[in-house]
Amino acid sequence: MSLGLVLALAAAGVIGLVLGGLGGGGSILTVPILVYLAGVDAKPAIAMSLIVVGVTAAVALIPHARAGRVAWRVGALFGSAGMVGAYLGGRVAAFIPANVLLVAFGIMTIATAWAMLRSRSTPSAEDGPAKRRPVIKILLEGVAVGLVTGLVGAGGGFLVVPALVLLGGLSMPTAIGTSLLVIAMKSGAAFAGYLSTTTVDWPLTAAITALAVLGSFAGAKLAGRIDPKRLRQAFAWFVVVIGVGMILGQLL
Repeated sequence: MSLGLVLALAAAGVIGLVLGGLGGGGSILTVPILVYLAGVDAKPAIAMSLIVVGVTAAVALIPHARAGRVAWRVGALFGSAGMVGAYLGGRVAAFIPANVLLVAFGIMTIATAWAMLRSRSTPSAEDGPAKRRPVIKILLEGVAVGLVTGLVGAGGGFLVVPALVLLGGLSMPTAIGTSLLVIAMKSGAAFAGYLSTTTVDWPLTAAITALAVLGSFAGAKLAGRIDPKRLRQAFAWFVVVIGVGMILGQLL
């Protein structure tokens, strides 16, 4: 077993920790880990990341659901729209060169970091059926976010959470829990789009998924104990470094 593979497996727990604690960020870590540590090619890495993140999100959803932090109707609505965009994005990605996808991924991570930093000023909202929710806007944004996820395997939770707060009328804790439902749904659809044209290393995918799932339980426990604003800001700057590094690595 190579050193890179050992490091990739060691880093897998961090994927779950971030996903379970913040409701997003899993793909931002998974794709670079698979490409630069495990030596997986870009397109299979994106496809594998969708499995890792989708399964981890589904498992991380359980403790959030038990704590009452999931708005099922809003999540199903946003997630269903996201599945359509994600499947289309996964099919289109087969016709795009791998280096272009990695550059797009880097740009997406920087955009996601910006959304995380900007979310510190996002107003909180109250949950409840009395809140009027713009269904058309939720569906359109769901399709758009899903399309990005299908293309580059990123742009999930940290774009979904602000949308759920602003359009879905959810509080931040509920938006984080609900985003896991959305991520699981559209990751599955995006992977279906990739499956017909991409080969997956199933043993490696299973190992990283299992370790990420374990990390997600710790992340879910930390979600209610750590100031989410500070955690998001710190992670956002880390994401900027990853995104810039990936872009420079493909262009230089």
